[in-house]
Amino acid sequence: MDEAFHVPQAQAYCHGRFLQWDPMITTLPGLYLVSVGVVKPAAWLFRWTGSVVCSVGMLRFINLLFSAGNFYLLYLLLLKIHLKNKAVSAFQRILSTLTLAVFPTLYFFTFLYYTDPGSVFFTLFAYLMCLYGNHKTSALLGFCGFMFRQTNIVWTVFCAGNVVAGKLNEAWKTELQKKKDEKISSKKGSFSDFIRILQFLIKYFISPKNLVTLTALTWPYIILVTVFFVFVFINGGIVVGDRSSHEACLHFPQLFYFLSFTVFFSFPHLLTPAKIRNFLLSLQKHPVQYSLIAIVSLFLIWKYTYVHKYLLADNRHYTFYVWRKVFQRHELVKYVLVPVYIFAGWSFADTLKSKSIFWILMYFVCLLAVTVPQKLLEFRYFILPFLIYRLNIPFSSLYRQLLELAFYIVVNAVTFYFFLNRTFQWPNSDEIQRFMW
Repeated sequence: MDEAFHVPQAQAYCHGRFLQWDPMITTLPGLYLVSVGVVKPAAWLFRWTGSVVCSVGMLRFINLLFSAGNFYLLYLLLLKIHLKNKAVSAFQRILSTLTLAVFPTLYFFTFLYYTDPGSVFFTLFAYLMCLYGNHKTSALLGFCGFMFRQTNIVWTVFCAGNVVAGKLNEAWKTELQKKKDEKISSKKGSFSDFIRILQFLIKYFISPKNLVTLTALTWPYIILVTVFFVFVFINGGIVVGDRSSHEACLHFPQLFYFLSFTVFFSFPHLLTPAKIRNFLLSLQKHPVQYSLIAIVSLFLIWKYTYVHKYLLADNRHYTFYVWRKVFQRHELVKYVLVPVYIFAGWSFADTLKSKSIFWILMYFVCLLAVTVPQKLLEFRYFILPFLIYRLNIPFSSLYRQLLELAFYIVVNAVTFYFFLNRTFQWPNSDEIQRFMW
């Protein structure tokens, strides 16, 4: 559906018309520039001429290349992130890589000319370089990701946050050792722990020495974020092209939708009998905290639920049917789902307990920044936060990994079946319409 805009724009670039721009396109021209940079030399090398050069098939092939790159990057990231886990076999790593590579919402767009595979490629590459301490390269790759989708600037902040979280963790451990505590823990979550960490953060960030150290480590990311803000100021907003359909707002329920989306696609890890049992025990131990969370959630749903016109009008997207079959069934449904959201949030956080509290805080801030401002419920917006979350959770048993892979294969098969075979037409149009993410 977006190919109707992306393909002609890329073909205009192929013919050297770099000043031509379709005002309906809202992202920067990273995809088209990379496409021309790959297709033109290939056409010269293989002596392609005529309609073959920059044809729809050739442009789609660019995303196949990105997807192959994504597979390798996912493997390298799993290797780096879980380096200390010697219990994980090479087969499990490859299996997990394959599973994430065929993650349905991303895999579907591998075969179309969309920005998603390239956006994921450059963001994952930037994350990998960050983990290896090559921050200048990471920032440069982050800029490439930004050229594919402006909201990817959040993942540049995430890379900088990785560095900051690492330094905070080191300082926190030193602080605990001074007080003769045994180790850092992100499991307790009591109010006194929260106050203690807050006091530590304030103390850490008001120190000029610490700020200089952090600036020296993260300056490439600071420059890129500065460039982003200059762009926003000059452009008059984050969106290029059609801004009327992409207005930022405080859409807090997007966080709940993302958590539900994550539980659905990671149910072998998040929806286990042990998780449910532990959640119920936690509920019994902390009824006041959960009651407050429920009240805040109800308020956010009441005051900050937005329904984009595309969500109600475009019956080609699965989100249209999710909204119609679930949320529009009754006006109270969105409130009744709060317990589901709370469990999803608890299970989501519980799988990240092996990470430091500072990493979790940093990731959560980035998650809010990338989801909440979006008015449109669009599953594609969840791809990157989901992948980064999934890369950082501990490896599960082989059985759970195989179950997850089998589930993804089934979802992909059903998705492609509907896309290819269950076509339909709108009453006022002769064009064939297809179901898609």
